[in-house]
Amino acid sequence: MSTLPKVEQYLIDLGISYQEISKDAWLIEDENKGYPKMMVSVSDPLVIISADVMPVPKKNAEQLFRTLLELNATDLLHGAYAISGNDIVVIDTLEHATLDKEEFLASIESISFALLEHYKKLSDYIRATEE
Repeated sequence: MSTLPKVEQYLIDLGISYQEISKDAWLIEDENKGYPKMMVSVSDPLVIISADVMPVPKKNAEQLFRTLLELNATDLLHGAYAISGNDIVVIDTLEHATLDKEEFLASIESISFALLEHYKKLSDYIRATEE
């Protein structure tokens, strides 16, 4: 039996490139698999997977929030868009005790897919943060 934390062992088993940030946190960034930069952390009883999307824009924020809520309702299999400080993130929480490798991978792939698929819809708002 491995002495590695369950999450880190899953990352190894799945062949996902990562960097250990602390004993309970890992940064995923695996361009070969199409995974953007994501943070995975364990805060028992939860495993939290999150990715930065963009800063909250100064213009059209209400319209963006509506778009994000609609995407939460219709297009995300795992997780949800949320606000963390002044940033918009996509985040998923999983139960550590019952987490299996397939559920872990499904969450990572859902977040990756959402960021890729929703980029076009969110790109106008991204430009608004740069103005």
